[in-house]
Amino acid sequence: MGIEVVVRRLRTANGLWFPEYGQVLISDRLRAGHQRLVLAHELGHAALMHYDDRPKHEKQADKFAAGHLICPDELADLYEWCPDEQRIIAELGVTRRLFRAYVLAQAA
Repeated sequence: MGIEVVVRRLRTANGLWFPEYGQVLISDRLRAGHQRLVLAHELGHAALMHYDDRPKHEKQADKFAAGHLICPDELADLYEWCPDEQRIIAELGVTRRLFRAYVLAQAA
């Protein structure tokens, strides 16, 4: 995508997309797994050409991230193994918010 990703100290956010610089900043205070989730979300803003953080854009970026982080075949296998949503979320390594964004996108 030609986007520079910089991991550094951020005061109030986990990640930020700066379209004018083609740059994503990710907080260095996050564990690697959480950095991965934040990066996928911020890349969603980039791919969708968002220039602000209105709620509609946040939902779209979550949908983008979820679509790239959740494998449909793996999710189907997990549903067969265990119907408990919280355990499935943990197995997928995503947040409840991203999981719900994925489920809503599949239902549409």
